[in-house]
Amino acid sequence: MDFLRYKTLKFRREGKILHMTLNRPEQLNAVDPVMDAELAQVFTEFTNDPHTRVVVITGEGRAFSAGGDIPNMQRIIERPELFDEGALHAKQIVFSMLDCPKPIIAKVNGHAIGLGATLALFCDVIFAASHAKFGDPHVKVGFAAGDGGAIIWPQLIGFARAKQYLMTGDLIAAPDAERIGLINQAVPAEQLDEIADGFARRLANGASKAIEYTKTAVNIQLKQIAHALMDTSISFEQLTNYTKDHKEAVNAFIEKRDPVFTGE
Repeated sequence: MDFLRYKTLKFRREGKILHMTLNRPEQLNAVDPVMDAELAQVFTEFTNDPHTRVVVITGEGRAFSAGGDIPNMQRIIERPELFDEGALHAKQIVFSMLDCPKPIIAKVNGHAIGLGATLALFCDVIFAASHAKFGDPHVKVGFAAGDGGAIIWPQLIGFARAKQYLMTGDLIAAPDAERIGLINQAVPAEQLDEIADGFARRLANGASKAIEYTKTAVNIQLKQIAHALMDTSISFEQLTNYTKDHKEAVNAFIEKRDPVFTGE
């Protein structure tokens, strides 16, 4: 892998484990167009990298990822054609994560919101610091949950709970996320590296082909669901980009006030 060509992701190797860090800490690792494009290609590189058996993903600073980048949302409102590229990247991220046979571990060091939550929840095993929160607040910015949340949340916690969280955008604390099956384990922040990295080492030292084939088999049904739903969910998100409620939400965020939704 050519690590130097990535501008928003940083990497370090630990034997057969590759650690990837989302690296926009001043923006709480919000996903801008550059990071979006890099995430759309990096999991394919993991698949083809003979030196990597396990991938661990975390965030730089105090957040895992705050999700979508508000300035980019403003640009897309002004130039709706820009949504097409983001839609393509959203599909590439989800599909390439599911296609990658190597175990991907989320080490969620802080809040994972929106696309950040989608990125974490599509990982194979999810460890989180107990203070971290998860949420998909697309609706709070007037968007349909189109970048994968409507796919993965119901698979992890069932339709009733998924609709509750997706239709409100409410956040859920890591211990509660563990309790309902959204994540694997919530741990004290000071133990997160030890526990997540220790699990990665266990997999890296295991029978790699057996582990990869097992992940591939388990993912077959999830891949079928993702391919069946992704285009529709992204299309709904694209439609909401044209609504007055979405424009109001973005303006309210920029102006640091509560949005007033009208249903238009």
